[in-house]
Amino acid sequence: MNVQSNRYTFIYSSIIVIVVATLLALAATALKPAQDRNVEIEKKQNILSSVRVNSTREDVQPLYDQYISGSYTINSKGEKVEGVDPFTINLREELKKPLEERNMPVFECTKKDSLILVIPVYGKGLWGPIWGYISLMKDKPARADSAVYIPYKRIYGAIFDHKGETPGLGAEINQTFFQLPFRDKVIFDNKGLFTSIKVVKGGSDAASLNEVDGISGGTITSKGVQAMLDTCLAGYQTFFKSSK
Repeated sequence: MNVQSNRYTFIYSSIIVIVVATLLALAATALKPAQDRNVEIEKKQNILSSVRVNSTREDVQPLYDQYISGSYTINSKGEKVEGVDPFTINLREELKKPLEERNMPVFECTKKDSLILVIPVYGKGLWGPIWGYISLMKDKPARADSAVYIPYKRIYGAIFDHKGETPGLGAEINQTFFQLPFRDKVIFDNKGLFTSIKVVKGGSDAASLNEVDGISGGTITSKGVQAMLDTCLAGYQTFFKSSK
C-alpha cells in the first residue's frame, strides 16, 4: 500500500511540475515581445537623454527618428564593421573579448546642424552592473601652434544607471546632480593623450577639464563609473581622433 501511495505521489508531483513548467514557458514566450519592446524603449530614451533630449514612452520613437541620424559598429582601429547591428550589441559580452576583437557601437545625433557621437558604456558598481551613455560634440579646431586637434574629445552629455546600488549612496549615479558636471569635460589632454574622466572623492579641482565630484558615501560606485569610462572609451581613441 505504501509503495502504491509513494508511486501516486511521485506521478502526481511529476505532472504538476511538468504543467507548471509548461505554463511558465508559455508565459515567458508570450511576454518576450513586450519585454523586448520595453528594453528598446528604455535604450532609445537613454540615448536621447545623453544628447539632452527628454522623451516619454509615447514620443520616444518620433524623437529618436528626428535626432538619431545614424548608427554603426566599429573596431578598435576605428573601422566600420559590416553586418553587426549596433543596437543589439551586448557590451558585457564584448568587454570580455580582447580589445582588437570587440564590436563597439556608435550612434550619431544631428542637433542644430551639429553632429554628436553617442557611445554606450558598461561596468561594475558595488553590488552589480552599471551602465550609461556618453555623448561627445565635435570640438573646434585648435590653433596650429598650440594643442593637438582631436575632433571628438568634449563631452556633451552623460547618463548613468544601475541595477542594485545602495539607495542614497551609489544609486545616486542616475541623478542629475551627478551627471551634469560631466558636460564640457574632455577625455584627451592638449598633447592628445587619453585621460578619460576622473571621479574624485572629496571634491574635484574646479579648474580641471577631466575631473568631476564623486558621490559622498558612494566611493566604490564612483570609482566604478571612472573604471567604466576608462575601459569603454579607451577603445574608441583612434575613432575619436580620426572622425573629421
